[in-house]
Amino acid sequence: MKSILILSCLILLLTSCEKEIDTSFLITKDAIGKLDKISLARDIEVIYENDSIIKDSAIVNMANNSRKIKVFQKGGKHLLTLTPSSDSIPTIANVRIEDSRFTTDKGIGLASTFKDIKDNYEIRKVITSINNVVILLKDSDVYFTISKDQLPSSLRYASSVNIEAVQIPDDAKLKYMMVAWD
Repeated sequence: MKSILILSCLILLLTSCEKEIDTSFLITKDAIGKLDKISLARDIEVIYENDSIIKDSAIVNMANNSRKIKVFQKGGKHLLTLTPSSDSIPTIANVRIEDSRFTTDKGIGLASTFKDIKDNYEIRKVITSINNVVILLKDSDVYFTISKDQLPSSLRYASSVNIEAVQIPDDAKLKYMMVAWD
């Protein structure tokens, strides 16, 4: 009887010591903090009821009347910039992460380097643009932008050169972190 009581107390102690995981700033396959992949654009004010929402009044894209939605934490910290889809009932198509507290389940966020990305994810493709390189991941909707300023000088000014992952320095800092659910 005494051993059952001790075992019961031990189980109670272990289960009560478990920490609840805070997912407010966690990026997973189907969610970014409070926002999930199937969230409707019209529900953003409800999802972020304790935060501030600013909607662009200017039409960003004349073809689909898409407008950006900026989410600010009370106190002014910019959290996310959302782009709704052009569907008849718009969901969120793209999310730009603005706050470094947001990280993937592998700990990658705006404060990470290219080495952190390549050590934790398989890179599917590197897209070269005029001023940046975009890193697309295999099996993930998250992608990263690195400024060409972070690259060796021989690659910074070459506009027609396709840059590969092996050419990006390990210490290259991220310019943008985005999630495409489109």
